[in-house]
Amino acid sequence: MRRVVITGLGAVSPVGIGADVFAAAIRAGEVGTTPIESFDASAFPRRKAGQVLDFEPSDHLKRLDPARWGRSGLLAAAAARLAVADAGIGEGELDAARAGAIMGTTSGESAVVQDLAAQWVAGGLDTIDGELAGQTPASRIASAVSTELRLTGETQTIPTACSASNYALGYAFDLVRSGEAEVMLAGGADAVNRLTHAGFYALGAMAEDVPRPFAADRSGIVTGEGGAVLVLETYEHATTRGARIYAEILGYAANCDASHMVHPDATSIAACIRAAHEAAGVEPSQIDYICAHGTGTPTNDATEVAAARAVFGERIPPISSIKSMLGHTMGAASGFGAIACCKALEQDFLPPTANVTDADPELGEGVDCVPGSGRAARLGIVQNHGFAFGGNNVITILGRVS
Repeated sequence: MRRVVITGLGAVSPVGIGADVFAAAIRAGEVGTTPIESFDASAFPRRKAGQVLDFEPSDHLKRLDPARWGRSGLLAAAAARLAVADAGIGEGELDAARAGAIMGTTSGESAVVQDLAAQWVAGGLDTIDGELAGQTPASRIASAVSTELRLTGETQTIPTACSASNYALGYAFDLVRSGEAEVMLAGGADAVNRLTHAGFYALGAMAEDVPRPFAADRSGIVTGEGGAVLVLETYEHATTRGARIYAEILGYAANCDASHMVHPDATSIAACIRAAHEAAGVEPSQIDYICAHGTGTPTNDATEVAAARAVFGERIPPISSIKSMLGHTMGAASGFGAIACCKALEQDFLPPTANVTDADPELGEGVDCVPGSGRAARLGIVQNHGFAFGGNNVITILGRVS
């Protein structure tokens, strides 16, 4: 099998646009949650989200007409443009490499559906904008990437909710490793919208102010948005063109709890971790850092730590959550996690858990959640978690390339 490496990173996030800006903000522990602006949230007791406030699609896109695409698709396409530029790969090279796009999402274009619903309520069914309705299919998120970059390879949107970016990375990894493509773009995108916000509020899963993963006073998530895209290619293709390599994808694993729609299962997650290690050919002792799913809910964080303890024993690697800074960016979450992992490998630091001073003692001894701001560390192999409602778990293992 061919080796697969990551050579380009594109981040359109609540803490900044561009991989370098994103990495600097993450390392500093900057928090990007602000009062919601994309819809009227005045009726909700919880009114914050991780929003990309300075996003102007026309600043990044060359082919897509922003008026004809939903916000999730625009976030994805802009992140893809940034990733390709970061990789230093031209459109002619993408075409020759049979490049395609695999993107994940939770809510698709629910922000568009929100606007359609407002039209219906205000003026009746006959007033709905047909062209706007055409923007609703979730498939358009990956299509936005391929249309913007003229990618003629496989294009697919994977709607497995909050683990979807890791699913996309895994599937793109398989396509490149098997020889079906030399280059693939993979990641995820979601936009802040009323439906997702209301759903998590109804579940009682929203934080009162900011997310505090792993803290004793953690109370839930803050919804977020963004586009996260990574360029994957064969090691041979990357070295032949002299590309900078951030990391090698050593392997991944996916499974399903098959038990409860919203409550995670520690035994199942532990099995996924073990399967990912086996696929990557690594031992638990070789993992230097875990980029946690880390939602900030009492149950989810406790379950994730219990699963890690079942695999690592008392030596749990440093485990932190960038959701403390971005909010929960849904289908983009593990894509941002992968970007953070790549930058951590490149720049020798542990991404932090912001808004936290110490890990909850109830999680047990030895939980280093890297509180506050990033910490210098030489990392060799890192583990990126993505979990979702329905029990969909995906874990990717990334390693430094000498």
